[in-house]
Amino acid sequence: MEPGLEDVSNADVIVVGGGPAGCAAAIRCAQFGLKVILIESKPFPRTHPGETLHPGVEPLLKQLGVLESVLAAGFLRHQGNWVQWSAESEFVPFGEDDSGAWLGFQAWRADFDAILLNRVKAIGVKVIQPCRASRLVMDGCRVTGVETSLGTFWAAKIIDAAGDHHWLAQQLGLQIQYHSPRLIAYYGYVTGECPVRDHAPAIVADSYGWTWTAKVRCLRRATPTQLYQWTRLSFVEQKIAKDWLPNEFLGLKIYQAMRAANVTWRIVSQPAGYSYFLVGDAAMVLDPTSSHGVLKAIMSGIWVSHSIASELLGNLTEQQAIDHYCLWIHNWFRHDVKNLSSLIAKLPSPPFWI
Repeated sequence: MEPGLEDVSNADVIVVGGGPAGCAAAIRCAQFGLKVILIESKPFPRTHPGETLHPGVEPLLKQLGVLESVLAAGFLRHQGNWVQWSAESEFVPFGEDDSGAWLGFQAWRADFDAILLNRVKAIGVKVIQPCRASRLVMDGCRVTGVETSLGTFWAAKIIDAAGDHHWLAQQLGLQIQYHSPRLIAYYGYVTGECPVRDHAPAIVADSYGWTWTAKVRCLRRATPTQLYQWTRLSFVEQKIAKDWLPNEFLGLKIYQAMRAANVTWRIVSQPAGYSYFLVGDAAMVLDPTSSHGVLKAIMSGIWVSHSIASELLGNLTEQQAIDHYCLWIHNWFRHDVKNLSSLIAKLPSPPFWI
């Protein structure tokens, strides 16, 4: 054990991963009075694609105690998205109430993740960062701890929030069910001026897939230079040149080299078990067309924290907590797969597997 960490080597809950899902789980567990350790492998700020957040995320952020910080962060706000799928382009608003139009967030993930992690620390969670989780510690069929680069930590419950490489599932040999062929989303950033994209993101479909574009930051306020992001997903194999850009961004300066993310539709067959839970992308992955990746991550983290607290307080048996969470995750995944399949079927040339 690394010197100075001996007094925190035992906890009620260990969370592996400091993204939105892991932070949500850690915050809510701490709010229930549980002793929590959060292990994050990378120092912050870390590179991560920007994220469009639906206004529906605000009640969850308030529950976590970060809404005021998010509102003060200066993230771009917008009333909806431009959508061109099977017809002409149209603006699809989020909605409105007596207070006015609902506004989404164009969250810069480095800042958003930092806000969440700062809240984790402020509420009393022990954050160990950077620290790499290497192996689970088992006692029969139960997970009892995590071996890391800084020593071994023990807890009654382990939460894998480490993302789409399914760290815990791979170690336990859990089945990963695939519901699409291999899908790769490419994304990148450009700088310059593109007024048509300054007020709302857009998603435009074509015969092969879709392209999403958005303004994500203003880099300089004295002499405005805008930062835009694009994401391209093809539902058939399609090579993309390293300098590829959407038509509306042609002529702008490439700010960051193109990157890729595996967004193949998949779900871990058993996202909860004896002493463990999987949240966010560790549990299930869908392509960004589903449009609620961070919302899904935060909701799963909150749900798991309630399950753990209910079990440890004697309001649920362990098996009930496992069954309820697995059912919820699988129902959500099936619902999204059905909706995504219906949407993709409306493409000019839908892929054969839909």
